[in-house]
Amino acid sequence: MPAPACAALLDAIDFACAHETPWTRDPQAEPQRFGIHHDDPPPWNRLLGPVHPRGPVGGVVWQRGRELAAWGEPARADQTFSVAKTYLALLAGVAHGQGLLPDVDAPVATQLPGIGFDSPHNAAITWRHLLEQTSEWEGSCLGLPDQVDRWRKVGQDPRPAAGPKGGARPLQAPGSHWEYNDVRINQLSLALLHLFRRPLEAVFRASILQPLGAQDPFRWEAYDGACVTLDGQRLPSVPGGTHWGGGVSISARDQARVGQLLLEGGRHAGRDLLPPGWVTRMATPCVQAPFYGWLVWLNRDGRAFPGASAQALFMQGAGGHLVWVDPELQAVVVTRWLDPAHTPGFVARVARALQAA
Repeated sequence: MPAPACAALLDAIDFACAHETPWTRDPQAEPQRFGIHHDDPPPWNRLLGPVHPRGPVGGVVWQRGRELAAWGEPARADQTFSVAKTYLALLAGVAHGQGLLPDVDAPVATQLPGIGFDSPHNAAITWRHLLEQTSEWEGSCLGLPDQVDRWRKVGQDPRPAAGPKGGARPLQAPGSHWEYNDVRINQLSLALLHLFRRPLEAVFRASILQPLGAQDPFRWEAYDGACVTLDGQRLPSVPGGTHWGGGVSISARDQARVGQLLLEGGRHAGRDLLPPGWVTRMATPCVQAPFYGWLVWLNRDGRAFPGASAQALFMQGAGGHLVWVDPELQAVVVTRWLDPAHTPGFVARVARALQAA
């Protein structure tokens, strides 16, 4: 990397380090300063699964498959919140490639009766609806009702909040309304567990992480007691995030490996880890929410993540987690525990550095 670009990248890293998330590093000691469950209406404003101490602000920058920079503790496995949503989209791709999920536009109920998709309203929900977050699924999953996350407002959604968090928003037809809803994501995770009939942690490790050469600790934890019995075995049903605890713990470098897989269209070392065209489908804007694809954030108008290219896609999680995959820059950027208010400044600085590289 030329010296000016190197200096610009160091400036971006210094900027990140100066703007650490205000969340505590020790959630056991200061539980009120960690997580997002506090914003939920009672009695759902409590943890259902484990949390653990976190590391400092950190991350890595890769370009053309080469690591240009690392800071913080890039090998530390920390909880990554909603970055895990994208991992569910990858697992759906693995299932598709194995013939377990042949048609994303098929109703889930026709393939998996008896797991929460059988009501007249839910019977119309397809796998595509779940991946786009347009399912409008109604019910309770892992002890949580979907209503607890209705009227959810998230940072990259440009629409204003139209009602109180957890309010009884009238449901619309499946596929007609976009809403960021973690309970429905957990229902997708449960459906994938029924497809694979193996713990999703084991499937993700064997199908994605091990082929990519991941080296750091990884775990995908369920809420306390969140298990189902399949084929005579008790299997954990894991959440697609850490909203109520649990979820994925992974290192920044292994997150970058996953990002590099997306950058390369689902191929690694000459092998298709995801079906051909799956990443392209993930990056296709949702009609109801063109800033979103299949459990990834998009930047098609350039306004959601200024400085990133229009082709970029993002895995994003609460607490300051970002995996930025940018085909135009041939880059994968991971940042952890960065105050989300300063994400735009970080992205703009890194983009300038990589454009000069």
